[in-house]
Amino acid sequence: MASVSAPTQTAPTPTAPLQRGIVKMVLSGCAIIVRGQPRGGPPPERQINLSNIRAGAMARRAAQGQPDTKDTPDEPWAFQAREFLRKKLIGKEVCFTVEIKTALGREYGMVYLGKDTTGENIAESLVNEGLATVRREGIRGNNPEQARLCELEDQSKSSKKGMWSEGGGTHTIRDMKYTIENPRNFVDSLHQKPINDKMHASLGQILTHFPLVAKYPLIECPTFKREADGTETPEAFAAEAKFFTESRLLQRDVQIILESCPNQIILGTILHPNGNITELLLKEGFARCVDWSMAVYTQGAEKLRAAERSAKERKVRIWKDYVAPTANLDQKDRQFVAKVMQVVNADAMVVKLNSGEYKTIHLSSIRPPRIEGEEKNKDKDKRFRPLYDIPYMFEAREFLRKKLIGKKVNVTVDYIRAATGPGEGTPAFPERTCATVTIGGINIAEALVSKGLATVIRYRQDDDQRSSHYDELLAAEARAIKNGKGLHSKKEVPIHRVADISGVELTFLLSIECPRSSRNLPGGMQVAEPFSDEAMLFTKELVLQREVEVEVESMDKAGNFIGWLHIEGVNLSVALVENALSKVHFTAERSAYYKTLVSAEEGCRQRKEKIWANYEEKPVEEVVHLSEEKERVANYRPVYVTEITDTLHFYSQDVETGGQLESLMETMRAEIAAQPPVEGSYSARRGDYCIAKFADGEWYRARVERVESPAKVHVFYIDYGNREVVTSTRLATIPPAFSTRTLPAQATEYAFAFILIPQDEDARADVVDCVVRDIQNSQCLLNVEYSGATCPHVTIQFGDTKDDVGLGLVKEGLVMVDVRKEKYLQKMVTEYLNSQESAKSARLNIWRYGDFRADDADEFGYSR
Repeated sequence: MASVSAPTQTAPTPTAPLQRGIVKMVLSGCAIIVRGQPRGGPPPERQINLSNIRAGAMARRAAQGQPDTKDTPDEPWAFQAREFLRKKLIGKEVCFTVEIKTALGREYGMVYLGKDTTGENIAESLVNEGLATVRREGIRGNNPEQARLCELEDQSKSSKKGMWSEGGGTHTIRDMKYTIENPRNFVDSLHQKPINDKMHASLGQILTHFPLVAKYPLIECPTFKREADGTETPEAFAAEAKFFTESRLLQRDVQIILESCPNQIILGTILHPNGNITELLLKEGFARCVDWSMAVYTQGAEKLRAAERSAKERKVRIWKDYVAPTANLDQKDRQFVAKVMQVVNADAMVVKLNSGEYKTIHLSSIRPPRIEGEEKNKDKDKRFRPLYDIPYMFEAREFLRKKLIGKKVNVTVDYIRAATGPGEGTPAFPERTCATVTIGGINIAEALVSKGLATVIRYRQDDDQRSSHYDELLAAEARAIKNGKGLHSKKEVPIHRVADISGVELTFLLSIECPRSSRNLPGGMQVAEPFSDEAMLFTKELVLQREVEVEVESMDKAGNFIGWLHIEGVNLSVALVENALSKVHFTAERSAYYKTLVSAEEGCRQRKEKIWANYEEKPVEEVVHLSEEKERVANYRPVYVTEITDTLHFYSQDVETGGQLESLMETMRAEIAAQPPVEGSYSARRGDYCIAKFADGEWYRARVERVESPAKVHVFYIDYGNREVVTSTRLATIPPAFSTRTLPAQATEYAFAFILIPQDEDARADVVDCVVRDIQNSQCLLNVEYSGATCPHVTIQFGDTKDDVGLGLVKEGLVMVDVRKEKYLQKMVTEYLNSQESAKSARLNIWRYGDFRADDADEFGYSR
């Protein structure tokens, strides 16, 4: 290919050399920019003006900052001439000869489409279409090319083409608009629809005079920095990026999507027929994504991130020195499946890897709810509890707990945040592994942000330590702000009223003996027993932060609860014993789970697993087990019903011991009257037995259940079953002669057998009112049918008619039947079910809308 360097002659040359190039730009109907082929960088370029012809001048905007200058409009047919050349030449190879070079360096010559002079003569084409005039003043008679131009001009005139047509060409002058009064309305009116070719011409000057529209708002390319002396210094790869873009877009027909208009600056995307130039620039390493504008992109931000990621991986151009945040991690450490064992905070969790190792994971690029430090400590007398005192912190952690605890998740490590030392006003943080955690295809961080339970961290543009789904997080936050979710809500912050039991230790005994862990004692460190850590780990994995059911059977002298803990149908005590991590305690002998515990323990002992590894067989004493009753035993005894609760449990006294209670109360009150207690001298403590003055002015035996303050003490009257909140001045120490050792508490709690209590408040209130009217403060007959979680379940009969009270409730349609599976109870269950069918047929009370149980029992307040 011939060089495109300018010749040095300043006069006509008879044999001008033929040169070649590619048309980069059409300046007007008689001037073009030609470039060479790129060789290791942007190629040289030069302006060629067409010899012997003249086309109209294009419109020009007044110089900025010079109020004396004015806008210059198009000359007639100027734009059409420029468009004629643009469509014919842009990006095409041409050959040309330079005939004249002026003293100012301006070059004039002939341009041919193609590789040699046999191609189309561009000047002749313009003249033939009536888009240019011939400069006849410089024509030489012996020049056939000039003569040819004159001949073509005469033909165009006779044919009335272009500028030679009637009307003078005023209709070809464009009405140029260099400013937009309301850019936002202009953008909104287009509704993010692509602007097609028909609108290209009218937008040409907008693109020229609003450079930010033609920029790619989603990306940032290297730029040319303007120095103080007016010169421009290109950043690395700036010239290459400019050539890459110009060679594909400059004066091409493209589609434009105007995305948004922040701060009166129009941002848009340019779509080329061969693809998205934004994506190409990123893929070739000429640009990086701009975070703040990704949310307005409608063509799929993930494609742009993927293109940028491809350039980073190949380390091309601006990414030649790029080092990935996880470059030092093996593939197995970058992506793995783990089980969530604990939710530490609203953005952190502990997971268990397949190897058994535990690892703390922080969610990438999000910040949990927080409160300013000054507000946090505004009340010095109140202990600050972040989980409840920071708005939406509880909701955020609960969301993670319910969604993740005990579940397997996919973890993709995005970056490792280095440890930081303590600074002025800032705490020290250990090294953090920050990752994207997904479950069932759901990005947990994105779900948190979309619910307004976390915010997205903003980074410097060059900070690559961020979530691999950062754009989705920004979009989720934008939605949460728009919809007023969580932290972005204008409603009052939800208040969590949680009883403060700080300083109170609640102990729950599971009727088993686990190996003791190491602990500090006054005499030194106690060595941990074998398998103590394994037992602790097993328990944590099974129940930590899980929703469990607690079954309390009794309380020991130290105030510890004794009972069972169930999780998803698994008894924790049985599970520990089955895994040879615990032994059965003697307190389990009276429990319904005793046989299961003994059987599990015996199996582990025979296999000599874990804590039984060194077990030696001992002579086994013969144990005689009583056979289970095969028939229901009806052993009704007289009781006096004293209290009925809102849950339809009731308290009763045995009639046989009623005389002893009356005698004890008379003697106690006489002694108190003789030696009245000092008012206010008693200090109430939870679990203590005492005497309390009831509303009738009489003293009764009671037990302290809860102490809110000296003015609010919750007591339970142990002989009658009722409860009351009293002041400490109405309490006194119980005289030893009248304690529970002399006469046990006379009020015993029971529940109705074979019936289900409505959960709906109105329906339950109707049942309670009915039972209160029928049996409270009256003598009835009671028979224990089976044991329950908190108290025995019984049938109770009226003292005079011997009618079953519970069966009467079923007949009236006030309750449903609890279908028991025990064989010896089937006769009673059948009788109850027959009564339920009768109530259902008569549509009584809860059955007034028919049988609702199949679909919406929960909605009506019942469960099957």
